[in-house]
Amino acid sequence: MPYEAASDDRRLQSPRTPLQQTTLPSSRELGNTYPLSQSDSSKLATHSSPFAQSWAHLVAGGAGGMASAVLTAPLEVLKTRLQSNYYQAHLSASREARGIPHPHTMGFARAATLHIRETFQILFAVPRHEGWRALFRGLGPNLIGVVPARSINFFVYGNGKKIISREFNQGKEAAWVHVSAAALAGVVTGTATNPVWLIKTRLQLDKSNAAKGEGRQYKNAFDCLRQVVKAEGVPGLYRGLTASYLGVAESTLQWVLYEQAKKYLRNQEERLRISGAEPTTYDKVMATTGKMFAAGGAKFFAAIITYPHEVIRTRMRESPMPNGKLKYTGLVQCFTLIFREEGFAALYGGLVPHMLRVVPSAAIMFGTYESVLKLLGASSGV
Repeated sequence: MPYEAASDDRRLQSPRTPLQQTTLPSSRELGNTYPLSQSDSSKLATHSSPFAQSWAHLVAGGAGGMASAVLTAPLEVLKTRLQSNYYQAHLSASREARGIPHPHTMGFARAATLHIRETFQILFAVPRHEGWRALFRGLGPNLIGVVPARSINFFVYGNGKKIISREFNQGKEAAWVHVSAAALAGVVTGTATNPVWLIKTRLQLDKSNAAKGEGRQYKNAFDCLRQVVKAEGVPGLYRGLTASYLGVAESTLQWVLYEQAKKYLRNQEERLRISGAEPTTYDKVMATTGKMFAAGGAKFFAAIITYPHEVIRTRMRESPMPNGKLKYTGLVQCFTLIFREEGFAALYGGLVPHMLRVVPSAAIMFGTYESVLKLLGASSGV
């Protein structure tokens, strides 16, 4: 055999060394993943952090909370006043003077109509008697509470969902994963931010003292903090915390409904892509605004089901009576006292402005959250 042919034959028969993959896969947060062998996967697992790009959830959650709080501040003030004992007493006196029976003696339709009318009466009366700035009273402490609260909530939920799914569900999403992450996020957020919400509620209800000719009780948020600690001690800053924990049920239900709605939207997009059909106007609208509608719808159903805890929480955060004693001393006592003195309808006081606020607020907040995550190159998936 000629030398050249033998050389060519040896070259053909020589084993080739397989190329090693040197490019590491991108994070799932970026949406680009590459298949790895079992050994490569185990090597990477030791270097990947469960908190990779967690700052994105922190920033996006804070931005969403800020946008929704500013745009819906007037309705937040209105809701808090309608939930309070002072304004409920004022409305009762007004009804009695006009010969209108108590709402709990009316049929559902008539009581609902009365509640809507009274809601808008107060909404228009506030700027007329107190100026337009009154519609934004408490916005400062509200923002101070909303931004860290939403940052904490989205941070804990986003990263908690990833960790729980990775450690206990083979990296897959499931309803129970969403429930666990949402409950954890609700408890952590409620505990961390309760003092801020208490101060915000006290400032918004401070109008009652001015109406009695006693002047305002609090000069500002820091003065309110000082007086609460002086009169009630540090535990006073955590009044209403048990009711806040009841609110975990609402946030958990909202997250689960939102995740299921997003799953439905993803499946619709995938079916449309596989079919190769031309997207309709509806498909185009849902592609851009579907998640906002999903967030608003999830909040609507969650808020309707769990609303009474909002009233109980507001009542438990009210200032002590003139004799220095607290009217509401506990969760069960507050619930039974409201039911006995004011009827079941009082547990839904402020529902109309609450729904008018929280539904668009949720759409704005989650829409901003998803948009900022996308802007930062991150994703809300696991």
